[in-house]
Amino acid sequence: MSENEETAAPASALLSLQRATHATLHLLATELVDLDLTPSEINALANLADGEGRTVSQLGAAAGVRPTTLTGVLDRLERRGHITRAMRAGDRRSVLIELTPSGRATADTIAQTVAGLERRALTGLPPEAVAGFHAVLRALTEASSR
Repeated sequence: MSENEETAAPASALLSLQRATHATLHLLATELVDLDLTPSEINALANLADGEGRTVSQLGAAAGVRPTTLTGVLDRLERRGHITRAMRAGDRRSVLIELTPSGRATADTIAQTVAGLERRALTGLPPEAVAGFHAVLRALTEASSR
């Protein structure tokens, strides 16, 4: 980054967020290259890392993608043995996505990598700055769902 870029007032929070997102995705892809996963697959597994099963619509909302877009990602993860899809008890129209043992191990690796990157990136920032960042993210997410 040039000195002018560092001292100039930010032109757009959205453009800065997009730039940070691309940089973060690149760094995650580099650190997780041995997993041979796409950014979308990493995102899906990261959102399942807590071990809780989710419906396609719940996972789509958590990952920030439409269920129709998520279908191809889930197909690939299922073929690789990372997830299972089964009908939910009591609701045959709803499919529950759950991690397999290999999916759980992969999701744990992803979660640890994400946590490490976040720790490195945010170290030294005051807690109120991090809280403000989260508030901005919530506002942008809510604005996009209106």
